Amino acid sequence: MAFIDMMAEKIVKIPLESKDKPGVLRELVQILKDADEIDDFDIVLKAVQEREDKGSTGLEKSIAVPHAKTPAVSSLKLAIGIAPEGIDFDSLDKQPSKLFFLLVAAPDQSGPHVEALSEIAKLSRSNAFCRALVNADSAAEVVELLKGE
Repeated sequence: MAFIDMMAEKIVKIPLESKDKPGVLRELVQILKDADEIDDFDIVLKAVQEREDKGSTGLEKSIAVPHAKTPAVSSLKLAIGIAPEGIDFDSLDKQPSKLFFLLVAAPDQSGPHVEALSEIAKLSRSNAFCRALVNADSAAEVVELLKGE
């Protein structure tokens, strides 16, 4: 499934309520649970936390892409969170992260996982586009921006 086809308001939260990295991870996994995209919150959260413990997924330009593989999902799952004020996520550029893309995939499905990471990398090249996402007023606006990009 293409990244763009996964876009739906139910997997977008703006603004995130969390103020720290562990809270953001929990909140992003909760978005998937609330959207009926996953059944087992604890297993998915543990996989995401274990991956994050190996090295921060906070990139540059205010983007973080926490991700994990777990048998708790059968296909690629995506949750998007936006924190306009920024959250310390141990990013490569030492700046707060504002755009969070959580990806969770099955262990035997590397293709869709890598494709989604590539799509996020492409999106991140445009500073103006990232600013538009951070300044969006609603999940509907985020979905509209992402589908129109």
